[in-house]
Amino acid sequence: MRPEENLNRSLWLYFLIAFAFSWLFWVPQALISTGSLQAPSVFTGFLFSPFNPAAFGPFVSAFFLTYAFEGGKGVKSLLKRGVDYRFSKKWLIPVFLLFPIMTGSALLLAIISGEALPQLSVLANPLSVAVGFVYIFSLGGPFQEEWGWRGYALDRLQARWNALVSSLVLGVIWGAWHLPLFFISGSIQSQTPVWGFMILILCGTILFTWVYNNTGGSILAMMLLHTMNNLSFFMFPTLETTLGGLYLLILNIVFVTGVVATYGYKRLVRENKNHV
Repeated sequence: MRPEENLNRSLWLYFLIAFAFSWLFWVPQALISTGSLQAPSVFTGFLFSPFNPAAFGPFVSAFFLTYAFEGGKGVKSLLKRGVDYRFSKKWLIPVFLLFPIMTGSALLLAIISGEALPQLSVLANPLSVAVGFVYIFSLGGPFQEEWGWRGYALDRLQARWNALVSSLVLGVIWGAWHLPLFFISGSIQSQTPVWGFMILILCGTILFTWVYNNTGGSILAMMLLHTMNNLSFFMFPTLETTLGGLYLLILNIVFVTGVVATYGYKRLVRENKNHV
């Protein structure tokens, strides 16, 4: 099998397994949430608990295929990237501040536009922020997803296409992976129109690629960035306002445009500079 065919095969298998594993749990959860399916209370309780393994689809797929194609050595290499902190520490600024600044600014613009200020219960309690960070990092998506989306898929996509095209392809697939969540009450997706979420996730994927490529492919940086993205919606309940979501879309588009214009669409890394 030619290298290109092997690359295509590994990518398609990755996406297939990630979707199949996650949707196996999310689809019944969505059907129960919409009243289309009746299930025993024990099963329902499991699906709606923090221990629902649905989000581990990308994790399971990445490690299974890495072992299948590369053996234990490949798994060890992937694990090392999950604790890789050997990148320029200036990139911790966008990792920890980028999404909170954009989400908080969108909320501020909504308030300036005349909307009522939602209750900032999480932000008012520093302990809640710390607990929220640990919970989201562990069970809220980052740890379950980033080994796969960035750790497995992004490198293989960028072996075929430039950074921008790879990000757009991955963004569409990553967004589609979330589709059952739009039918599950209480999820962030259930509060967002599909088109708005897709724009946000496409912009977000480009920003993730930007940070990923400038941190030498650190999966740890991606997990922290993903955590701050999710946490920012709890710190700043922007989606509880009427205009906050629109402002957030605009800010994301503006920032992504600036990043692509500054760093270039091919690699999203400034040439002739060491960013690792």
